[in-house]
Amino acid sequence: MDRHGQRREALRRTLAASDAQAVLVSSTTNVRYLTGFTGESSVLLLAPDRDLLISDGRFTTQIAQECPGLETAIRPSGRELNQEIARAVTGLGLTRLAFEAASWTVADYESIREAVPGVALIGVRGWVEALRRVKDEEEIAAIRAAVRCAERAFTMVRAGLREGDTEKDVADALEGGLRRCGATAASFPPIVAVGVNAALPHARPTTTARIGDADFVLIDWGASGQPYKSDLTRVLVTGKVSPKFATIYRTVLTAQEQAIAAIRPGVPAQQVDALARTVIEAAGYGDFFDHGLGHGVGMEIHEAPRLRKESPDLLEAGMVVTIEPGIYLPDWGGIRIEDDVLVTPDGREVLSHIPKSLDSVQMD
Repeated sequence: MDRHGQRREALRRTLAASDAQAVLVSSTTNVRYLTGFTGESSVLLLAPDRDLLISDGRFTTQIAQECPGLETAIRPSGRELNQEIARAVTGLGLTRLAFEAASWTVADYESIREAVPGVALIGVRGWVEALRRVKDEEEIAAIRAAVRCAERAFTMVRAGLREGDTEKDVADALEGGLRRCGATAASFPPIVAVGVNAALPHARPTTTARIGDADFVLIDWGASGQPYKSDLTRVLVTGKVSPKFATIYRTVLTAQEQAIAAIRPGVPAQQVDALARTVIEAAGYGDFFDHGLGHGVGMEIHEAPRLRKESPDLLEAGMVVTIEPGIYLPDWGGIRIEDDVLVTPDGREVLSHIPKSLDSVQMD
């Protein structure tokens, strides 16, 4: 059985523990995870003894190439996807159908409910996402490749960084560099934030703020591969290192290093978050770190587990997580340092290797 078949069997075990007879997987990412199909506008209907990919004629050849042997239902051009789903549900004689509540619209729900009024529709959350938390060797290799791609692109952009470049100039250069280094796209629109703009954790690059307007710039970026992603953040000093900057930077770096050192299987995610938060609070900046310490990264840029206050997650070998503490001061700016970390059977491995000591982030 191939890896996609093994994943479907794992989902079948989840299904067996529920009171549903089948599950309809409609998230494009989850369909890809379970089948290897890279197209869209398709769903997977999984029952105890049946795997049915419902798609349309645009993808007939693609499905045959990517999912050989997988049973398919190709709807004619005049039939809507939800109509084809209803036909399949009726044909299987189902009376209790689980569906992914997070990826269905109200219109989808109402359309299916009207088409199969005798079927109980059961919204479920996180069934496939729970399987995706722990990565296999191929997935880890793909994430490593995405990290390497992101690092090469950053190195290129850093070498070409010039005073007067706008935040958007740098973000555009990063996106182009990522593609030249082999990425299919950026994992997300890069964040490039000069000085005070870095106080916004999700700042949008502007055409007005320029390198040199302040003494530092925060850059948050990542590469999207096939389709696994990476997520990194560095702060570059483009002017002089002020005592305030040095103090805050060292605080964030210490928080990150202590959190990374605590990563190993069985450790509660909230405990890792608390270690970093304690460092920042002890330095007097607790009120200025108001997001979680990190998150899982894989086929999506944000996925399980979550490293934050009151997270119920336990770390497991094979998880890949970000560790990204930050301090954000209005009217001054923000500092965040982020790396991708693999949980190994006996500890952790930092997948990203861009230097982050205070000396290393100072531009010539």
